[in-house]
Amino acid sequence: MAIKFLLCGLISFLFACLFSPIVIGMCKRLKASQTILHYVDKHMGKQGTPTMGGIIFLVSMLVGVCFLLPEARFTSIFLMLLTLSYALLGFLDDFIKVKFHHNEGLRPYQKIIGQFGLALIVAQYLYFSGGTSLNFFGLQFDIGIFIIPLVILVLIATTNSVNLTDGLDGLAGGVSFVYLLFFGIILTLFNTVEFNNLAIMSFSLCGGLLGFLLFNCFPAKIFMGDTGSLALGGFIGVVAVLTGLELILPIMGIMFVLSAVSDILQVAYFKKTKGKRIFLMAPLHHHFEQKGVHENRIVIVYISITAVMSIITLLIYLL
Repeated sequence: MAIKFLLCGLISFLFACLFSPIVIGMCKRLKASQTILHYVDKHMGKQGTPTMGGIIFLVSMLVGVCFLLPEARFTSIFLMLLTLSYALLGFLDDFIKVKFHHNEGLRPYQKIIGQFGLALIVAQYLYFSGGTSLNFFGLQFDIGIFIIPLVILVLIATTNSVNLTDGLDGLAGGVSFVYLLFFGIILTLFNTVEFNNLAIMSFSLCGGLLGFLLFNCFPAKIFMGDTGSLALGGFIGVVAVLTGLELILPIMGIMFVLSAVSDILQVAYFKKTKGKRIFLMAPLHHHFEQKGVHENRIVIVYISITAVMSIITLLIYLL
């Protein structure tokens, strides 16, 4: 089984390496480029970089999970469909930005409606299928109907947190790669067919992300766009709630949490004080960037902290 995990990830990685130049070239020909917000002055040199690169690791994941098809379970198919649905929502946002050459795609309320609708589908599925138990470091407890608001909260929070983290070259992709790598390993510890299938999907997405990062690291040749960040957030959130492991998500994904919390605090404080700020710019990674820290260093720190928290989480499960 270990060879199967490795092979799926390797296939996704190799496909992403070959597929990336094709997508980059296609996006350039179609002029599907990113418009940089005027107040993010340090990124003005990135104006015109192709976007919608999330297509690369999504298609690569689909190729990587080909070994899963003979023994696919409903949960695996459900996860794939939800991930693609989040990707479609992000694609609509990217398409509007590209078509009208500005950085405002879907309205915030439109995104939330879409995210709420998808989250509600997952929540109802878990409730009516009996998937109301949570697993927190081996402690299991059933929360019954309260699984519905919890799942909705987790999915909306996760998708937006990953989306907010996507602000520097290689940041969201790098943090997600490390998170999914260790989350996939944790899934294998349960040693069930269903969890192993979800682990295969996680490792396949890891392979696709790694291939994508070769072209997305500083200086990025292509951005993942909301097509990629919403799909990543959707996958990370959905696989967590499907396995009952949503309570370890904010621990392993601490940097996603910090991105969201820093942004919420900034907006709330700005409104309450009528113009004052806690951070030079939010989310948090932009604050460090404004302080003069190079984005490569920020990315490395974010990835390192994610790795440490993920290793700690894994060790606790092993013990």
